[in-house]
Amino acid sequence: MVSLLINVSWGENHIPGILRTLKKHNVKATFFIEGNWAKKHVDYVEMIAEEGHSIGNHAYSHPDMAQITKSQTIEEIQKTNDVLEAITNQKPDWFAPPSGSFNNHVVNAVHELNMETVLWSVDTIDWKNPTPSVMMNRVMSKVHKGATILMHPTPVIEQGLDLMITELKKKNYKLGTIEQLLDEKR
Repeated sequence: MVSLLINVSWGENHIPGILRTLKKHNVKATFFIEGNWAKKHVDYVEMIAEEGHSIGNHAYSHPDMAQITKSQTIEEIQKTNDVLEAITNQKPDWFAPPSGSFNNHVVNAVHELNMETVLWSVDTIDWKNPTPSVMMNRVMSKVHKGATILMHPTPVIEQGLDLMITELKKKNYKLGTIEQLLDEKR
C-alpha cells in the first residue's frame, strides 16, 4: 500500500480536478491543510471532507517549524485544529510540518496534542512545475511498499494524477489514507 499526501496552502483552483480524479479511481487521500488557507476556503475543505478524504493539519501560517518556539508550535497547530474542527466536526490526528521542517520540540508538541507527525518518503517536487512525465518518472522510480507520496494542488498533479494512480495500481499497490496505510490490522 501507498498513501497520497496532499499539502494544501494554495492551489485551490486545482482541487476540484484532483477530487474528480480521486473519485474516478475510488481512491482516498490525506489532505494536510493550512489553517489560514482553510479559513479563507471553507467550501474546499468541506468538499474534501464530504468526499471522505482524511484531513490533517499543516500548521496555521506555514512557518519554518524548526525555527519557532514550542509555544508558537502549539499555537500554530492548535489554531489550525480549531479551524478544521469547526469546518469538519473532526479534530485532525495527523500533522505534516511545512517544508518537512521539524525538530524534537515540534514532535513533542504534536504528541502533547495527541497527534502524530507525518513526513513523505517520495516527493513529486510538483511545485517546481515539472512536466507530468518527469513527475511520473520521479514517483515511479522511487515508489516502495509503505510509500507516502507528497504532492500539492498544482497543474502537474491535476494533469498527471490519473496516470499516476493507474500506474501504481498496475504495480499492484493499494492506495489509501495515512490511517489506512499505518493501520496495524491491515
